[in-house]
Amino acid sequence: METPSSTLELLIERLEQFAKTNIELSKLKAIEIAATIASLLISRLCFVGAIALFTIFLNIGIALMLGDMIGKVYYGFFIVATFYLMAGIVFYFFLNKWIKKPLSDMIITQALQ
Repeated sequence: METPSSTLELLIERLEQFAKTNIELSKLKAIEIAATIASLLISRLCFVGAIALFTIFLNIGIALMLGDMIGKVYYGFFIVATFYLMAGIVFYFFLNKWIKKPLSDMIITQALQ
């Protein structure tokens, strides 16, 4: 028959082992969540980069076409730049609604999965 002190020591040893395992499991879950969020953000940034390049070349083409129609090439660039200035002002006022809130919601959703 075991003595009460050896039973207590065995219980403490198992409790320590349980705590170490629990900490290790928490670390692994945190790493998985971080990796998921990082891969999601990187893939979306690559997609946004491709769209940005497409948009840049499209805008150069539109500016050249408008400039050719008007007679002075630089007028086309002024028109496109003015359009983006107005779009930027609108975007600035709706930044929280269109970008910050959906992005933070996406990160929170991924973290809680």
